[in-house]
Amino acid sequence: MPDTMTHDRDRAVGRYVNEAVRDRYFAACDAVHALGPAPSGECDVETRFGTTHVYHYAPADPGAAARTPAVLLHGAGGNSAQWYPNVAALRAQRPVYALDTPGDPGRSTHREPIHQPARAAQWLDEALEGLGLDRVHLVGSSYGGWLALNQALHRPGRLASVTLLDPGGLEKVGLRFFVWIFVSLFATCAPKALRPRLAAWLDQPVLVVPELRAMVRLGVRAYRIRRPAPLPLTEAELRGIRTPLYLLLGKRSLLVHPRRQQERVPRLVPGARVEIVSDTGHGPQIDHAEAVNDRMVRFMASVG
Repeated sequence: MPDTMTHDRDRAVGRYVNEAVRDRYFAACDAVHALGPAPSGECDVETRFGTTHVYHYAPADPGAAARTPAVLLHGAGGNSAQWYPNVAALRAQRPVYALDTPGDPGRSTHREPIHQPARAAQWLDEALEGLGLDRVHLVGSSYGGWLALNQALHRPGRLASVTLLDPGGLEKVGLRFFVWIFVSLFATCAPKALRPRLAAWLDQPVLVVPELRAMVRLGVRAYRIRRPAPLPLTEAELRGIRTPLYLLLGKRSLLVHPRRQQERVPRLVPGARVEIVSDTGHGPQIDHAEAVNDRMVRFMASVG
């Protein structure tokens, strides 16, 4: 029985294929990080689910350093490097911490599954505790949006607010989204001259940022994700959320139906704000970084 349990656990835990391709992937991640500001520091936080790697961005302004920090949660199959268009604007206003989620390709080490809602909330609470953070503005993109929404439901005690960028957790992930992911990955192999047109057609900025493209391509080869798509929160669960909530959706999102959620979320979550970003799909914080950064900064400032 113990051997069977260990085998089942290992099947649910993400891992790198080998050290050589992992190191190549880390180099690609470093190239994406270099597109944005350098972190003030990095650390590893131990939780019962694994070691969480964290990037810290400290504000230069002492007044901003005293404000409630922002904690960033990236999407599935990614890591903290993907926040390069956003960290400068956010850290100008407050400290920023970007977490590599265990179970995704990054510098965290995954030991126990966290895709179950209660486990995911426990992992994040333990990570925040390990960082000494008692109150944070949580920002989540895609799967990180599900993590943030899930935290607001199960362990909201440390949350000043939650910002969701085209998040999971609101609808069941449909076939159209998986088709988009597959076609986008296939398009990374397209000739360089075709990539701008494909990027516009697919709403996929990865195709026109060489460093992002290289990181994504290597990540697929280097890491084996072992995680089912999380189930969306029920209407009863959404009604139970009391944390200030800000939802930014891409107008052409294939993960959610933006107009449906623009009506639905404020009806279920008291005080929730919802905005739709034009001319983008699933990556508004990359496609329209300046506008999205400004909206996130203003929302967090309004909360305190």
